[in-house]
Amino acid sequence: MSVPIDDRGFLLGDGLFETLLWRGGELMQFEAHADRLAAGCAILALPAPDRDALRAAALAAIETAGLAPRRAAVRLTWSAGSGGRGLDRPDPVRPVLYAAAASSTPPAAPAVLATVEVRRNAGSPTSRLKTLNYLDNVLARRQARAAGADEALMLNGQGEVACAAVANLFWFEGERLVTPALDCGVLAGVVRAEVLRAARGLGLETAEVLASRERLDAAAGLFLTNSLIGLRPVAGLDGRAVAPHPAQDALARAVALTCG
Repeated sequence: MSVPIDDRGFLLGDGLFETLLWRGGELMQFEAHADRLAAGCAILALPAPDRDALRAAALAAIETAGLAPRRAAVRLTWSAGSGGRGLDRPDPVRPVLYAAAASSTPPAAPAVLATVEVRRNAGSPTSRLKTLNYLDNVLARRQARAAGADEALMLNGQGEVACAAVANLFWFEGERLVTPALDCGVLAGVVRAEVLRAARGLGLETAEVLASRERLDAAAGLFLTNSLIGLRPVAGLDGRAVAPHPAQDALARAVALTCG
Protein backbone atom coordinates (compact mmCIF):
# COMPACT_ATOMS: atom_id res chain seq x y z
CA MET A 1 0.00 0.00 0.00
CA SER A 2 1.36 3.41 -0.98
CA VAL A 3 0.06 6.98 -0.74
CA PRO A 4 0.53 9.31 -3.75
CA ILE A 5 2.47 12.48 -3.06
CA ASP A 6 -0.56 14.56 -4.13
CA ASP A 7 -3.03 12.75 -1.88
CA ARG A 8 -5.22 15.35 -0.15
CA GLY A 9 -5.42 13.34 3.04
CA PHE A 10 -1.63 13.34 3.26
CA LEU A 11 -1.17 16.97 2.23
CA LEU A 12 -4.19 18.67 3.82
CA GLY A 13 -5.81 16.26 6.26
CA ASP A 14 -8.77 16.11 3.85
CA GLY A 15 -10.44 12.89 4.88
CA LEU A 16 -11.69 10.75 7.72
CA PHE A 17 -10.77 7.56 9.51
CA GLU A 18 -12.26 4.94 11.80
CA THR A 19 -10.47 2.62 14.21
CA LEU A 20 -12.22 -0.67 14.88
CA LEU A 21 -11.50 -3.48 17.31
CA TRP A 22 -11.04 -6.96 15.85
CA ARG A 23 -11.74 -9.53 18.54
CA GLY A 24 -12.80 -13.17 18.43
CA GLY A 25 -13.02 -13.16 14.65
CA GLU A 26 -15.36 -10.17 14.56
CA LEU A 27 -15.13 -6.49 13.67
CA MET A 28 -16.74 -4.99 16.75
CA GLN A 29 -19.44 -2.36 16.15
CA PHE A 30 -18.75 -2.32 12.41
CA GLU A 31 -22.12 -0.82 11.45
CA ALA A 32 -21.82 1.98 14.00
CA HIS A 33 -18.37 2.88 12.68
CA ALA A 34 -19.61 2.80 9.09
CA ASP A 35 -22.55 5.01 10.07
CA ARG A 36 -20.25 7.58 11.68
CA LEU A 37 -17.93 7.57 8.68
CA ALA A 38 -20.87 8.16 6.34
CA ALA A 39 -22.15 11.00 8.54
CA GLY A 40 -18.71 12.60 8.53
CA CYS A 41 -18.56 12.32 4.75
CA ALA A 42 -21.84 14.20 4.49
CA ILE A 43 -20.39 17.05 6.56
CA LEU A 44 -17.16 17.18 4.54
CA ALA A 45 -19.02 16.81 1.21
CA LEU A 46 -17.23 13.56 0.39
CA PRO A 47 -18.87 10.53 -1.23
CA ALA A 48 -19.32 7.85 1.42
CA PRO A 49 -17.46 4.55 0.95
CA ASP A 50 -19.27 1.36 0.08
CA ARG A 51 -19.82 -0.71 3.23
CA ASP A 52 -18.93 -3.98 1.60
CA ALA A 53 -15.68 -2.42 0.42
CA LEU A 54 -14.98 -1.16 3.95
CA ARG A 55 -15.49 -4.60 5.46
CA ALA A 56 -13.45 -6.31 2.76
CA ALA A 57 -10.57 -3.87 3.21
CA ALA A 58 -10.59 -4.39 6.99
CA LEU A 59 -10.57 -8.17 6.66
CA ALA A 60 -7.81 -8.04 4.05
CA ALA A 61 -5.68 -5.87 6.36
CA ILE A 62 -6.12 -8.34 9.21
CA GLU A 63 -5.19 -11.25 6.95
CA THR A 64 -2.16 -9.46 5.52
CA ALA A 65 -0.91 -8.64 9.03
CA GLY A 66 -1.44 -12.25 10.18
CA LEU A 67 -3.71 -11.13 13.00
CA ALA A 68 -6.85 -13.19 12.34
CA PRO A 69 -6.58 -15.20 15.59
CA ARG A 70 -5.54 -12.22 17.73
CA ARG A 71 -6.92 -8.99 19.15
CA ALA A 72 -6.20 -6.18 16.71
CA ALA A 73 -6.82 -2.54 15.87
CA VAL A 74 -8.01 -1.93 12.32
CA ARG A 75 -7.74 1.56 10.87
CA LEU A 76 -9.83 2.46 7.84
CA THR A 77 -8.73 5.73 6.24
CA TRP A 78 -10.94 7.49 3.67
CA SER A 79 -8.91 10.19 1.93
CA ALA A 80 -10.27 12.71 -0.56
CA GLY A 81 -7.65 11.31 -2.94
CA SER A 82 -5.32 12.98 -5.40
CA GLY A 83 -6.10 16.52 -6.41
CA GLY A 84 -3.33 18.84 -7.50
CA ARG A 85 -2.12 21.92 -5.68
CA GLY A 86 -4.31 24.20 -3.53
CA LEU A 87 -7.35 23.90 -1.32
CA ASP A 88 -10.03 23.22 -3.93
CA ARG A 89 -10.82 19.60 -4.64
CA PRO A 90 -10.87 18.28 -8.19
CA ASP A 91 -14.26 17.74 -9.79
CA PRO A 92 -15.16 14.99 -9.49
CA VAL A 93 -13.41 14.05 -6.27
CA ARG A 94 -12.11 10.47 -6.21
CA PRO A 95 -11.67 9.29 -2.61
CA VAL A 96 -9.28 6.47 -1.79
CA LEU A 97 -9.61 3.83 0.93
CA TYR A 98 -6.59 2.66 2.91
CA ALA A 99 -6.67 -0.08 5.55
CA ALA A 100 -4.11 -1.27 8.07
CA ALA A 101 -4.16 -3.58 11.09
CA ALA A 102 -1.91 -3.89 14.13
CA SER A 103 -1.91 -5.95 17.29
CA SER A 104 -3.81 -4.29 20.14
CA THR A 105 -3.46 -5.11 23.82
CA PRO A 106 -5.99 -3.65 26.28
CA PRO A 107 -4.53 -1.38 28.98
CA ALA A 108 -3.45 -3.29 32.06
CA ALA A 109 -4.05 -0.50 34.58
CA PRO A 110 -6.29 2.52 35.18
CA ALA A 111 -5.31 5.79 33.50
CA VAL A 112 -3.80 8.85 35.11
CA LEU A 113 -4.89 12.16 33.55
CA ALA A 114 -3.30 15.60 33.39
CA THR A 115 -5.11 18.71 32.22
CA VAL A 116 -3.23 20.15 29.23
CA GLU A 117 -3.03 23.57 27.58
CA VAL A 118 -4.04 22.38 24.11
CA ARG A 119 -7.71 23.25 23.60
CA ARG A 120 -10.51 21.75 21.51
CA ASN A 121 -12.02 24.17 19.00
CA ALA A 122 -15.70 23.61 19.72
CA GLY A 123 -16.63 26.03 16.94
CA SER A 124 -15.09 23.83 14.26
CA PRO A 125 -17.12 20.94 12.79
CA THR A 126 -13.90 18.93 12.63
CA SER A 127 -13.77 18.77 16.46
CA ARG A 128 -16.67 16.31 16.28
CA LEU A 129 -15.21 14.23 13.45
CA LYS A 130 -12.34 11.75 13.11
CA THR A 131 -10.51 13.76 10.47
CA LEU A 132 -6.99 13.10 9.23
CA ASN A 133 -5.70 16.14 11.13
CA TYR A 134 -4.97 14.92 14.67
CA LEU A 135 -2.10 17.24 15.51
CA ASP A 136 -3.88 18.85 18.49
CA ASN A 137 -4.40 15.38 19.92
CA VAL A 138 -0.75 14.51 19.36
CA LEU A 139 0.37 17.67 21.17
CA ALA A 140 -2.10 17.08 24.01
CA ARG A 141 -0.84 13.55 24.59
CA ARG A 142 2.75 14.77 24.54
CA GLN A 143 1.99 17.41 27.19
CA ALA A 144 0.27 14.81 29.37
CA ARG A 145 3.20 12.42 29.12
CA ALA A 146 5.60 15.23 29.99
CA ALA A 147 3.52 15.81 33.13
CA GLY A 148 3.88 12.14 34.11
CA ALA A 149 0.36 11.13 33.09
CA ASP A 150 -0.93 8.47 30.69
CA GLU A 151 -3.48 10.62 28.96
CA ALA A 152 -4.57 14.22 28.50
CA LEU A 153 -7.66 15.95 29.77
CA MET A 154 -8.58 18.48 27.09
CA LEU A 155 -10.77 21.54 27.63
CA ASN A 156 -12.34 23.63 24.91
CA GLY A 157 -11.78 27.32 24.23
CA GLN A 158 -14.40 28.26 26.84
CA GLY A 159 -12.61 26.21 29.51
CA GLU A 160 -15.25 23.47 29.49
CA VAL A 161 -14.31 19.81 29.87
CA ALA A 162 -14.20 18.11 26.48
CA CYS A 163 -12.37 14.79 26.23
CA ALA A 164 -9.06 12.96 26.37
CA ALA A 165 -6.62 12.96 23.47
CA VAL A 166 -8.08 9.74 22.07
CA ALA A 167 -11.07 8.97 24.26
CA ASN A 168 -14.38 10.22 25.55
CA LEU A 169 -14.67 11.08 29.25
CA PHE A 170 -17.33 10.12 31.80
CA TRP A 171 -17.74 10.69 35.53
CA PHE A 172 -20.30 10.19 38.28
CA GLU A 173 -21.99 12.93 40.27
CA GLY A 174 -23.71 10.99 43.01
CA GLU A 175 -25.70 8.32 41.16
CA ARG A 176 -25.83 10.28 37.91
CA LEU A 177 -23.48 9.43 35.03
CA VAL A 178 -22.21 12.56 33.28
CA THR A 179 -20.31 13.19 30.04
CA PRO A 180 -19.49 16.36 28.08
CA ALA A 181 -22.06 17.35 25.47
CA LEU A 182 -21.04 17.02 21.83
CA ASP A 183 -21.26 20.82 21.49
CA CYS A 184 -18.15 21.06 23.69
CA GLY A 185 -16.11 19.89 20.70
CA VAL A 186 -16.44 16.19 21.43
CA LEU A 187 -16.31 13.24 19.07
CA ALA A 188 -19.54 11.24 18.98
CA GLY A 189 -17.78 8.10 20.16
CA VAL A 190 -19.17 4.69 19.26
CA VAL A 191 -18.47 3.37 22.77
CA ARG A 192 -19.70 6.65 24.26
CA ALA A 193 -23.12 5.94 22.78
CA GLU A 194 -23.03 2.36 24.06
CA VAL A 195 -22.12 3.52 27.58
CA LEU A 196 -25.09 5.89 27.66
CA ARG A 197 -27.41 3.12 26.48
CA ALA A 198 -25.99 0.61 28.94
CA ALA A 199 -26.26 3.08 31.82
CA ARG A 200 -29.94 3.70 31.12
CA GLY A 201 -30.44 -0.07 30.94
CA LEU A 202 -28.95 -0.34 34.43
CA GLY A 203 -31.33 2.32 35.73
CA LEU A 204 -28.72 5.07 35.97
CA GLU A 205 -29.59 8.67 35.25
CA THR A 206 -27.41 10.15 32.50
CA ALA A 207 -26.59 13.73 31.49
CA GLU A 208 -24.63 15.38 28.67
CA VAL A 209 -23.38 18.66 30.07
CA LEU A 210 -21.25 21.78 29.73
CA ALA A 211 -18.89 21.51 32.70
CA SER A 212 -15.98 23.54 34.04
CA ARG A 213 -12.73 21.81 34.94
CA GLU A 214 -13.45 22.54 38.64
CA ARG A 215 -16.56 20.40 38.48
CA LEU A 216 -14.38 17.30 38.12
CA ASP A 217 -12.72 17.93 41.48
CA ALA A 218 -15.82 16.66 43.26
CA ALA A 219 -16.54 13.88 40.76
CA ALA A 220 -16.24 10.17 41.43
CA GLY A 221 -15.66 7.24 39.16
CA LEU A 222 -13.99 8.94 36.20
CA PHE A 223 -13.37 6.74 33.18
CA LEU A 224 -12.41 6.89 29.51
CA THR A 225 -13.95 5.12 26.53
CA ASN A 226 -12.98 4.31 22.99
CA SER A 227 -13.22 1.34 20.67
CA LEU A 228 -9.88 -0.19 21.66
CA ILE A 229 -9.91 0.31 25.43
CA GLY A 230 -13.64 -0.17 26.03
CA LEU A 231 -14.17 1.37 29.45
CA ARG A 232 -10.91 2.32 31.22
CA PRO A 233 -11.06 3.63 34.79
CA VAL A 234 -9.18 6.78 35.77
CA ALA A 235 -7.16 6.47 38.97
CA GLY A 236 -5.84 10.03 39.12
CA LEU A 237 -6.42 13.52 37.76
CA ASP A 238 -3.88 16.33 38.19
CA GLY A 239 -2.41 14.65 41.26
CA ARG A 240 -5.75 13.80 42.90
CA ALA A 241 -6.58 10.14 43.45
CA VAL A 242 -9.92 9.09 42.00
CA ALA A 243 -11.83 6.17 43.52
CA PRO A 244 -14.08 3.98 41.36
CA HIS A 245 -17.84 4.40 41.60
CA PRO A 246 -19.82 1.35 42.84
CA ALA A 247 -21.75 1.18 39.54
CA GLN A 248 -18.64 1.28 37.39
CA ASP A 249 -17.92 -2.46 37.23
CA ALA A 250 -21.46 -3.35 36.20
CA LEU A 251 -21.33 -0.69 33.51
CA ALA A 252 -17.99 -1.98 32.24
CA ARG A 253 -19.36 -5.53 32.00
CA ALA A 254 -22.42 -4.35 30.10
CA VAL A 255 -20.35 -2.40 27.61
CA ALA A 256 -17.89 -5.27 27.11
CA LEU A 257 -20.68 -7.46 25.78
CA THR A 258 -21.18 -5.23 22.75
CA CYS A 259 -17.92 -3.30 22.38
CA GLY A 260 -15.23 -5.74 23.44
